[in-house]
Amino acid sequence: MTAGTIFQDTRTALRLWFQAMWWITTQKNGASALELQRVLGLNQYQTAWTWLHKLRSAMVRPGRELLTGRMEVDESYLDGLEEGLRGRKAEKKAMIIIAAQEDGMGIGRIRMRRISDASAESLHPFTKDFIAPGSVVHTDDWRGYAGLNVQGYTREVTVLKRKKEPTSVLLPHVHRIVSLLKLWLMGTHQGAVSHKHLDYYLGEFTFRFNRRKSASRVSCSFG
Repeated sequence: MTAGTIFQDTRTALRLWFQAMWWITTQKNGASALELQRVLGLNQYQTAWTWLHKLRSAMVRPGRELLTGRMEVDESYLDGLEEGLRGRKAEKKAMIIIAAQEDGMGIGRIRMRRISDASAESLHPFTKDFIAPGSVVHTDDWRGYAGLNVQGYTREVTVLKRKKEPTSVLLPHVHRIVSLLKLWLMGTHQGAVSHKHLDYYLGEFTFRFNRRKSASRVSCSFG
């Protein structure tokens, strides 16, 4: 019965897995592998680390609804710290792209992805994968977003040059998400996140943010 699931080939009782699922999803700020190992009484850190990544992958539901309405979209860099090298900065930064659904002064749902560069070849597929045609896409004047209009989106451009206000004011929703993401990575994981596994952490952060007002995060995550 576990074939094709995250439990396939596990030698651990499913009851312990369910305990892990409950504990992880009820932690407001997420959980680290060390915390999971301690709470469940697991013998090996590697077991807790593997479980966390499997559960993070399950947080990204296939066929998620596309974002609709009015979006802010922008890229940002993360100064990641390599796993196992706490306190030593990685040589390269990781670039991500974020879409934040505008909900008045607040933020609705979000989507994020790690990208290799800020070219149209990276930015356009993200928009197509996560934002419904007909939506308003609010970006800066970077040329990588050019052409979204002919793909069924209404692009609203904020020109950043010669503006007195900082980017965080001109595109506040996206920059608020980036700030929260950085605080979460440093606070919960002490920055011990490698670029190789960054997508797992982006998926978990998205899951938690989009369900921050949900009465039961467990029921809407792994069901």
